[in-house]
Amino acid sequence: MGKKVVVVGGSSGIGLGVAASALKSGAELVIVGRSPEKLQAAERTLGADSRVRTFAADMTKEAKIAWLFDEVGAFDHLVSTAGTPPPGDPIDRTDMDVVRRFVDNKLIGAVLLAKHAVRTLKTGGSMTLTSGINKDRPPVPGGSVVSAIAGSFSYFARALSLELAPTRVNIVSPGWVDTPMFDELVGEAKSGFFESMAARLPAGKIATPADIAPAYIYAMESDFTTGETIHIDGGQRLI
Repeated sequence: MGKKVVVVGGSSGIGLGVAASALKSGAELVIVGRSPEKLQAAERTLGADSRVRTFAADMTKEAKIAWLFDEVGAFDHLVSTAGTPPPGDPIDRTDMDVVRRFVDNKLIGAVLLAKHAVRTLKTGGSMTLTSGINKDRPPVPGGSVVSAIAGSFSYFARALSLELAPTRVNIVSPGWVDTPMFDELVGEAKSGFFESMAARLPAGKIATPADIAPAYIYAMESDFTTGETIHIDGGQRLI
């Protein structure tokens, strides 16, 4: 690859898997996350490579995002896997403060990244954002908010790919992935959920971050792919 890649949410989970794959492909990495401790752990996981820089930043804070891209300077590819546990209550019990925090973290955060990334993103590079299976298979009850937000990303990318052309904008949509986020969502019940879902999936297993990372590498490297949503869910949309 030999490019400079910014991975927001790269300190754990899917983002760390993308960072590891990009590093193996020869990329120079900038990893962004909220937690300095998690960023330090990510550096250790990646082998403290001299091609890796880390920045602590909250993607809901516009001044911090503007500062981030000033510090990063010119770069080739932006990947965002950043997320937060979604609201999961039935609509009649939905806490609107929780909804607003989720929208700020997921959707508004992506808009802020795009707004400030374009100042230093090289023309002809790429942005790759993350949605997910909940837009296609929403949990019932309680999946309406996360489904709406996840689904909006595909339309955001389609419009932005036209606005920023020839810079490319794509979405990666994973299914269930074994990440720390799942531990936050279901705790000790995770193993039972995973076993049940793996038995139903055509792929026959739950993905790891390493299974998902190639979709992001493809989105970065394919010069003829833009405005697309790349599904990598082991066939979960089919069941």
